[in-house]
Amino acid sequence: MDYNIWFRPFVWIDYRLAVLFLVIIPLILLIWAFVQKAEGIQRLLTIYWRVASLVAITIYLMIAQYPVGFISGLMARILIPISLWFWVDLNDEIEYQTSGSLKFIFTSWRWAITVYCILGTLASIPFLVCAFSGSVLKTAYCSVWFEAPLLFKEYFHANSKAEFLGFLGIVSLVIYVLYLSYFVLIKLGKQGRSATPQ
Repeated sequence: MDYNIWFRPFVWIDYRLAVLFLVIIPLILLIWAFVQKAEGIQRLLTIYWRVASLVAITIYLMIAQYPVGFISGLMARILIPISLWFWVDLNDEIEYQTSGSLKFIFTSWRWAITVYCILGTLASIPFLVCAFSGSVLKTAYCSVWFEAPLLFKEYFHANSKAEFLGFLGIVSLVIYVLYLSYFVLIKLGKQGRSATPQ
């Protein structure tokens, strides 16, 4: 392991922020929305979780050190803000039918995660070379991104092989892409911005 990578602390900070913004806060918000029966926020968070599943897929691809993980990670950062702002009907419902602290915290989180994903997208672009160059992929410049997923494996999949987890990631990615393609090319084309996923 090369300890001279100057941006290693920032990579780990990014993973920690991802756990906070992409997992912990939206999970709390989803439970809160169900308790308060805020249907607009419930539906939007359900859509969010479907889209954000690409982050989990990316982790499994990274465990196996598959180059495509760098592409799926970048796409997740792009798709997540879109999933939170795109739907006209849900935005109107949240704006006019929801009030109180849940709405305020949800809106604050939505803006925070949007900024986080935009900055993360910009920061990820230089690392796309890892997805297209086998020689670069083997360097510490790229392998530093595998450290947190491998730690995740140690905690939750200690007895599983990285290749098997990577296979699960590939299968999940194929299913994700097929569903997303169907939604964008067929359903969205017919119903426009009111075509929330079911």
